[in-house]
Amino acid sequence: MVVSLLPYFTNGGNSLLPSFCDGKGLSYGSILSPDLLSWSVCTDDVSGSSAEYPDRVSMMEGRLQAQEDEIMLLKSSLADALRRLRLHDQLIPLLKQQIIAGGWPTIRPQLPHSSGAGPRARQGPPGSHQARPEPLPGGCPPRGDVSDGGGSGQSCLTLFFTLSHWLTGQSIKMFIRGRPITMYVPSNIQNYEDLRMEPPVEKLELDWVYGYRGRDCRANLYLLSSGEAVYFIACVVVLYHINNRTQRHYRKHTDCVRCLTIHPDKVRVASGQTAGVDKDGKPLQPYVHIWDSSTLITLQQIGLGTFERGVGSVAFSFADAGAFLCVIDDSNEHMLSVWDCAKGTKHTEVKSTNEAVFAVEFNPSDSTNIITCGKSHIYFWTLSAGSLTKKQGIFGKYKKPKFIQCFVFSLTGDVLTGDSEGNILTWGKSPGNERSIMRQTRAHDGSVFTLCMLQGGALLSGGGKDRKIIRWSADLAPERECEIPEKFGAVRCITDVNGEEVLVGTTRNAILRGTFSDGFVAIVQGHVDEMWGLATHPSQDVFLTCGHDRQVCVWNTAEHKLDWCTTLEEYGLCADFCPNGAVVSVGLSTGRWLVLDLQTKEVISDYTDGNEQLSVMRYSPDGSFLAVGSHDNFIYVYNVTECGRRYSRYGKCNGHSSFITHLDWSKDGKYIMSNSGDYEILYYREWASYTCVLVFNLYCVLFSVRPIGVWLEGSDGTDINALCRSHSERVVAVADDFCKVHLFQYPCPKPKAPNHSYEGHGSHVTNVRFTHCDSHLLSMGGKDTCILQWEVKRAGTSDGGDRTHSASITSSPEP
Repeated sequence: MVVSLLPYFTNGGNSLLPSFCDGKGLSYGSILSPDLLSWSVCTDDVSGSSAEYPDRVSMMEGRLQAQEDEIMLLKSSLADALRRLRLHDQLIPLLKQQIIAGGWPTIRPQLPHSSGAGPRARQGPPGSHQARPEPLPGGCPPRGDVSDGGGSGQSCLTLFFTLSHWLTGQSIKMFIRGRPITMYVPSNIQNYEDLRMEPPVEKLELDWVYGYRGRDCRANLYLLSSGEAVYFIACVVVLYHINNRTQRHYRKHTDCVRCLTIHPDKVRVASGQTAGVDKDGKPLQPYVHIWDSSTLITLQQIGLGTFERGVGSVAFSFADAGAFLCVIDDSNEHMLSVWDCAKGTKHTEVKSTNEAVFAVEFNPSDSTNIITCGKSHIYFWTLSAGSLTKKQGIFGKYKKPKFIQCFVFSLTGDVLTGDSEGNILTWGKSPGNERSIMRQTRAHDGSVFTLCMLQGGALLSGGGKDRKIIRWSADLAPERECEIPEKFGAVRCITDVNGEEVLVGTTRNAILRGTFSDGFVAIVQGHVDEMWGLATHPSQDVFLTCGHDRQVCVWNTAEHKLDWCTTLEEYGLCADFCPNGAVVSVGLSTGRWLVLDLQTKEVISDYTDGNEQLSVMRYSPDGSFLAVGSHDNFIYVYNVTECGRRYSRYGKCNGHSSFITHLDWSKDGKYIMSNSGDYEILYYREWASYTCVLVFNLYCVLFSVRPIGVWLEGSDGTDINALCRSHSERVVAVADDFCKVHLFQYPCPKPKAPNHSYEGHGSHVTNVRFTHCDSHLLSMGGKDTCILQWEVKRAGTSDGGDRTHSASITSSPEP
């Protein structure tokens, strides 16, 4: 019996998600398990029940997905069966010979020789002797192969099996998508059952949050009396001191924060979140937290079990010193409710409208008057005797805009609204106590996204299409204007700092600070679409990110800022720094990959492998090779010369029956381990360099137990998106589909291993990476466009394991 060990490759802190092999050295591929078959039968049995499946389309989509999964499993099973047959055909003659000789088979290395003169040398330059894939020890055939790269530098890489545990050994079994996976314990672990798994002594503490949610949220940037700007992204409310350049974080929310407002005392804050779902797909209940910004202590939890889908808008009353809080949820009727802040009880509730609602505010001089605006409406509400009544604003002779985007109260008591037509409308009371338009002022090309009333009665307006900020006098005469650079997007919201200086939130997730005279500079920046590519510099406090917004961003972890950014023609999905730190390679969605010079910020090389997206780029530890994993099922290997500036095709690894998801190099740069979309794991080696005995010894010395324990019970193979081992080989960080970052001890060979779990992301965590010195861990959300920088703490220094222990202050030096 041949057993394939499942090593955990070590390559500069980068690691690999697991796929699994059976006890005969061959991938179980995708054998259709009884569990999956029984699930299919159950689906058919209940398909006729209209009570359980009211939505026939959803049911059919689920069955279609199940059938597609079965097809993938069957394809993989067929490939495995063919490999088993080849193995069987080659092993039978060997077994017969050994039995005739009177003993059990003995696995001995077959040393490949060149011209009969000692071990074969490493593959030479083009024109030298070309190696052919040799049979594996014990007659095992090569699994997969490496084809040449079109003539130059033809590779003699081939797939290999590692042999161990001849007829003996321990194994454990786990299930992925109902499929049993048998994994054998390496021979250097004598007592697997006696291994103790404990949480690592290291813990994580949130150090910095990169990004701001301006692309789809409004009125979410305020200035506190402490001099801190308060805003949110993902599940974190950030308090950023604009002068000291420090951050604090409120982290009591369990899903994405959607809205924010500050109390009249400019100390208390109310923040509302979306509903979200748990790991089983069940909806969670949204709520509003009222909390103290000085202590980060939650004072009240409002509306748990009341709101549907999420909280869209919140507002404190002003006339009574913030005694009430008004909330609009994201249900179909956009329920408007008023709450007693001190007691946390609901005062009244009413259906608002079936159209989208963008904003809600109390009249600053009368807490019985509330205004809401949104798609094709502005409503004036009156709170009386515990009930709310509304009157719709009358547009009269003026064109009714599609959207009323925002509004403010003037010092005279009038209401000023900004709309999608680019106008500022002044609303006053007409006979009969009706609200109607008194004046229309042309303000911007495109929508007026925000209005900000200054203390002296002047008004600031922010435009969408024209990206302008205009200062208006009290009688709405334009005084000054400036235009935001195009790379920052449109103006989303404006906050007054001191009457002259302002903070500006933009639709491309940036926060700007400046004046009309001196212009504006970005103090917060981030991505604007889903992110997947993350790489850390091998020797500097620098990391790179890329995503669907086609931006490649280089960040500084010590100074907490964006160093530089460039825009590509296609979106980037993966990246890796060359070990010399001079260049970085970025894989794109079309099969192209680029090499960027970190000093000049220029593209110095441009290559294409296939026509499908690239999923992983990985340099060998010495920087002499680059492996490129593609969705066309191949791994392309390149020779790297001239300090990472020149690349030539060395070979193409095939053997996978599905797209490549992850790959790693061994420490010596001679071996590649790869994963594919059907949970298969393959190993590639260069046969010209080592014998099988050396390979086995390398396995025992260099490779460790794979992190079985990071997989949760019931995992379907896609629950873990990324995994990274620290350079010190002490801990493993895991990014999962449930918005969490986990920290395990290393190695992690037993199921259900204890770990530290951390929240903060509001979307699937797509990637994690340790910095070069293991001082920090970077985690990256997908749809939440958020990058979290965690400080790695040893036991006794600080406790960041819980959301409540996150009030530590971190600073960034002045630029």
